[in-house]
Amino acid sequence: MYERTRKSGTSRRTLLAATAGTAAAVAIGQTPARANGHDRRLRALISRMTLEEKVGQLFVMRVYGHSATAPDQADIDANLKEIGVRTAAELIAEYHVGGIIYFAWAHNTRDPHQIADLSNGIQRASLGQPRGLPVLISTDQEHGIVARVGKPATLLPGAMALGAGRSRSDARRAGQIGGAELRAMGIRQDYAPVADVNVNPANPVIGVRSFGADPQAVAALVAAQVKGYQSSRVAATAKHFPGHGDTETDSHYGFPVIEHTEAQWAELDAPPFQAAIAAGIDSIMTAHIMVPALDPSGDPATLSRPILTGILRERLGYDGVVVTDSLGMEGVRTKYGDDRVPVLALKAGVDQLLNPPKLDVAWNAVLAAVRGGELTEARLDESILRVLRLKSKLGLLKDPYVSARGVDRVVGIPAHLRAADRIADGTTTLLVNSGGLLPLSRRTHQKVLVVGADPASPSGTTGPPTTVLAGALEELGFAATALSTGTAPSAATIAQAVAAARDADAVVVGTYNVTATSSQKTLVGELLATGRPVVAVAVRNPYDVAQLPEVQAYLATYSWTDVELRAAARVIAGRIEPAGRLPVPVQRADDPAQVLYPIGHGLSY
Repeated sequence: MYERTRKSGTSRRTLLAATAGTAAAVAIGQTPARANGHDRRLRALISRMTLEEKVGQLFVMRVYGHSATAPDQADIDANLKEIGVRTAAELIAEYHVGGIIYFAWAHNTRDPHQIADLSNGIQRASLGQPRGLPVLISTDQEHGIVARVGKPATLLPGAMALGAGRSRSDARRAGQIGGAELRAMGIRQDYAPVADVNVNPANPVIGVRSFGADPQAVAALVAAQVKGYQSSRVAATAKHFPGHGDTETDSHYGFPVIEHTEAQWAELDAPPFQAAIAAGIDSIMTAHIMVPALDPSGDPATLSRPILTGILRERLGYDGVVVTDSLGMEGVRTKYGDDRVPVLALKAGVDQLLNPPKLDVAWNAVLAAVRGGELTEARLDESILRVLRLKSKLGLLKDPYVSARGVDRVVGIPAHLRAADRIADGTTTLLVNSGGLLPLSRRTHQKVLVVGADPASPSGTTGPPTTVLAGALEELGFAATALSTGTAPSAATIAQAVAAARDADAVVVGTYNVTATSSQKTLVGELLATGRPVVAVAVRNPYDVAQLPEVQAYLATYSWTDVELRAAARVIAGRIEPAGRLPVPVQRADDPAQVLYPIGHGLSY
């Protein structure tokens, strides 16, 4: 069963919409007509394909392994179990897939040179087929808390951190760097930026992946990132249309319903997608959500012709590639079986079918739908033409390969790493600073204890957060000690932290998604009771501050990646000013109808 957002959402949306300001309508014209000669050449390629090859071009699939032809035995076993093939090369030979998506958990992304070799192996396998075409390789490299390629690649501030920084040029530069590094590794479609407007603090799946709660501010940063990625000749992907920002259900595990009226959707959710289209976005990803005001059928947006064709194609004038979110997510599987979902998605207006749970079921269902007349071959050709246009634009039809030299020239180079630090320096937000506790002085607060939540380090960063923060403070001249207390510290762990705090001049505590009943609140309360100065750092959602109003100094980093934590340490030490400003409002914990800190709040030294 799907879950509906709480009825209290109406007052929350009214409040946040007023905070954000009124969205101006953006008129989007139709994209220019493609050059007839170019399209004729692409149509000629399509005309030579078998029906099976055409069906395959519409799928983007996961595959386990670091190599296209010689993965580890465990990955061969996983491929046989889930896909019925041994390797990426066999996947291509069997299903003629037009795209492959990389995941760290699928062991695709060990290091930049291995990724480049895997990409080249995939291209060789595909081009070696009769009528073989290059594969469009994609991944989710949003930066911040969601990234599939880790160090030594450059890891940049995520969306909400960039929202706090408020700099379009920094957002564009981050996209340009991220895109250049992906392209050097053979990845030419990035499922970023997130264009959802996070107006719901309880959103479990978007949160800090969004640039913020102000539709116009989000729209400006989305457009900047699109231009950045695409200036590096990597396809950007605005997601998740028509907008996943106001939900309390994670579409990976349930079926969210967005109760916005059509007017609210136009004001709150549409502007970033309109801005992305105006910026020339190459692809847009669908959301597995129900929006009754836009389509009362009860279908998820991914399967909704009124939403994808009626609104996205016809009203907004978008003619680029539409890719589904993962078809393995519960939000798209609740109402229909895995055999019906890909067929209905194509009928709705989708071009790329991403990561179905059972490829044989989905692939054969589309094939049967064409043979049975439910889908026409001309409908497939329409989507294949869009995919081929994109492959051509990205240079895949001319040169799909990458080189080791190109990796060394681009990925994780010092100039990119310095840029990441500089961008992060503009994002840290100082929410509270009672009595001017910050910046800490090395003379009066030399011994610093760093405690707190140590969630699994995202994106292949070094982590854990307490260790990174303590190390950064050590480099800045403090005597810092790290003590991990976790996201749910026990009484014994809290007692250990309190004992250590009594021997410190100051305590820095990292908080992570604090709730009213979280034992993180107990930890902070007992640390404060020692009388030692306590500096809290919200390492994910900035809303933590509402649960801990007694803390003397509170910072928000919007991510616990190394680049953000090092910037926070520089702010704590007074090496840089806290320049970030809240891109979302923080509401009172005891009265969510009241704003504790509005959009734009942020203190300076």
